[in-house]
Amino acid sequence: MIDRNATTEDTPRITRQDTPDGPSLCLSGCWSAARLAEPATWPVIEAELAACSAPGGEPLGWDLLGLQRLDHTGAQVLWNTWGRRWPTRLALAPTQRSMLSRVETFTRAPPKPSRTTLWQLFLALGALVWLVLDDLRFALRLAGQLALDCVKLAAAPTKGPWRDVSGHLYRIGATALPITALVGFLIGVVLAYLMSQQLRQFGADVFIVNILGIALIRELGPVLAAILIAGRSGSAITAQIGVMRVTEELDAMRVMGIAKGFRLVLPRAIAMAIAMPLLTVWTTLAALLGGMLAADLVMGVTPAYFFEALPGAVLVSNLWLAVGKSVVFGLFIALIGCHFGLRVKPNTESLGRGTTASVVISITMVILVDALFAVVFKDIGL
Repeated sequence: MIDRNATTEDTPRITRQDTPDGPSLCLSGCWSAARLAEPATWPVIEAELAACSAPGGEPLGWDLLGLQRLDHTGAQVLWNTWGRRWPTRLALAPTQRSMLSRVETFTRAPPKPSRTTLWQLFLALGALVWLVLDDLRFALRLAGQLALDCVKLAAAPTKGPWRDVSGHLYRIGATALPITALVGFLIGVVLAYLMSQQLRQFGADVFIVNILGIALIRELGPVLAAILIAGRSGSAITAQIGVMRVTEELDAMRVMGIAKGFRLVLPRAIAMAIAMPLLTVWTTLAALLGGMLAADLVMGVTPAYFFEALPGAVLVSNLWLAVGKSVVFGLFIALIGCHFGLRVKPNTESLGRGTTASVVISITMVILVDALFAVVFKDIGL
């Protein structure tokens, strides 16, 4: 049976009293973990202690002689309230001083944030360079293994993983046709509308065919298709191989003697190299269709004139250049996706980081390779 009067008397309290030495706070009740943790007690005590420790006031004295009980939890609360130092005026029993001394001994202030030194920056830079070199070494080995697998496939084509190639070709190419056509069509419409505003000022409406043809066939078509495939299929490749790492399927393949490069990397690289040129042509056609319709609506350039002027405005070498670039884009996207998939560690956090890095680096690589092609082949088709 609970003694309600005793329970009320044990409630922690703080009373302010005026003494000849100045104001003092007298503590009473049971300052233990059980009493302080009560929902009706702790918010009141916390607010009163916060008011007592507020800066700007006169120094207060503390009287702990009226406490019925003080455990380490209550002592820690008081020590934190005092700013982890002894107050100037303090009245307490020897046992209470001993307990507060133990709290002082084992309480550690939070470490101050250390300033970053030049040596730490140098070490961080070194770790980053080492990580990049390790990735490059692994990527070079992966590319070399792909070349050897291609030689092996050419020597024995009937033993190649053609079923895997057809499956990846369907997932990478056929399922990407709707989204690439939609995005290409909208890009063509936007370009035609924007260019029409400028060409009208000079009465050069007919040159919209030249600008759209060169821009879409030579540059935007391959790059746009590659970026879409990098975000869509490149991430899927990394996720598929990464999940195989998490579920230990790659370890099982190694135990069974199945070559990862021949069964995982080679089919995806072949499928990507075949699908990317087809998707580039498909995306370019959709973009040209959108630009042609927009030019007809805005500038009155009929589709008949568009079809008639396009072969003369854009040389066929631009189309071959776009197809060649798209093959290189596809190989890079497949290799980067497989690279980060094989580098995934057996945990979901590493899988997420690898997928993100695969998409970012694939898109960056597409833009860099396109810039290299633009510089090397600047005199072709123009």
